[in-house]
Amino acid sequence: MQRQFFSNLILTLFLNLLIKPIAIFAIDATVQNRVGQEEYGLYFTLLNLTVIFNIFLDFGINNYTTKTIAQNTQQSSEYFGNLMSFRLFLFVIYCLLIVGLSFLLGYSWREFYLLTFLAINQLLILFIAFFRSHFAGLHLFKTDAIISVLDRTLLIIFAGAILFVLQSDTNNIDWFIYTQTSCYLITFLVAMFLLRRKINAPILKWNLPFSISIIKQSLPYALLIFLMLLYNRSDAVILERFHFNGRVEAGYYAQGYRLLDAVYMFGMIFAGLLFPMFSRLLKESIKEVFSLLKTAGNLLIGGAIVIVAITTFNAEWLLSLIYTNVEESAVISFCLLIICFIPISMSFIFGTLLTANGSLKILNIVSFIGVVLNFFSNALLIPVIGAKGAAISALITQFFVASVQFYFTYKIIQLRISWQETYKYIVLIIILLGSGATSLYYDLSHGVIVLVQLILGGSLLFVLSFIDIKQLKKTLFFRSPSNNYPAN
Repeated sequence: MQRQFFSNLILTLFLNLLIKPIAIFAIDATVQNRVGQEEYGLYFTLLNLTVIFNIFLDFGINNYTTKTIAQNTQQSSEYFGNLMSFRLFLFVIYCLLIVGLSFLLGYSWREFYLLTFLAINQLLILFIAFFRSHFAGLHLFKTDAIISVLDRTLLIIFAGAILFVLQSDTNNIDWFIYTQTSCYLITFLVAMFLLRRKINAPILKWNLPFSISIIKQSLPYALLIFLMLLYNRSDAVILERFHFNGRVEAGYYAQGYRLLDAVYMFGMIFAGLLFPMFSRLLKESIKEVFSLLKTAGNLLIGGAIVIVAITTFNAEWLLSLIYTNVEESAVISFCLLIICFIPISMSFIFGTLLTANGSLKILNIVSFIGVVLNFFSNALLIPVIGAKGAAISALITQFFVASVQFYFTYKIIQLRISWQETYKYIVLIIILLGSGATSLYYDLSHGVIVLVQLILGGSLLFVLSFIDIKQLKKTLFFRSPSNNYPAN
């Protein structure tokens, strides 16, 4: 299973490293530079609003589907048509909710108009994720990897042509949203075509008892996702409404959040690969669960520490490479937000394992406390210090959630951790902080500091056995006789 994890991780990381940074920094950041902080702040707020409530589109179906199909692959054809119909029904509820919220929040006609397209985008995104959950559940990881970057690839082509070739009027955000819709629609059609070649089942098949059954089984997943979205995505909405200069502050927050979002995607790759694997291994071999958990944890959390060290010591310089105007508020927010990647990485590992184990009651309680903590800290800090307050609130919430998830993983899964494993994390952090402080003391250029920390951090991952060469060779080049998982 580890061999499969590594091979598919390498492919998925390669495709995402090739495509998504271009989409985020060359396209999305350029759009923000063109339209300005206020216009992009509006888009960022509306986008987060549609994302928070997309649980009424998903209702935990994707996680449920991935786990169910990973454990019972023959059920994929039986479920497909019913789940497609059920999702369309959920979309009607979602639209009604978005319309109601737009009136309650006092949005103008233009804001409501943009919300409509963003809601359609969420439907397409959730359908694509639904198809990908089938690919992941069937262990068709290569197909899943290609679909995961297709929409971004199309966005680079279409939006890139508008921004850099056609030189069209790009002073408002509307055209960008339309372009996103086109890219999601094409990806949706391609993913459906590929999945239909694997699953021979009706596209739409309404079955009320089945839908009720799915609601009952998915409800814990749905609640968990909704709570996680609330404490991860509500910051921008609260910021835009609670601060007197909310849209501009939301724009500053978006500048810092974009880089967190970039690395967040790579954490999602780990979680997407680990969830079906944990789900299967928990039924087959708890020893393999520990082995995979250690391997993935060292890679993701160790890598996160290196990324955080590099970016925080060079925050203003990095932001100035991407944006035309960088304010102090954006720099401070970015530093706080990027540190969040460490606890987020922990959640990707331990939260995913707890989810695969079915420990949803604990996860929901922890997430609910996280939502309450996030809301009250935002309400206290945002009116006073704007984007910086939202970033502080995010950092507090993420560390709380990750710490409690780790504790329950230790207790429920009976996780064994040696002092040597803890010690190497401490050593890594101390050396990286020391090298960064030394570089700043000697007033080295930021380009040199980034290069030094990148080489040092990468070397330490090998020296401290975050990346075990022997295990890596064994995993990549030796196939276990019992490895009978479906080929892609």
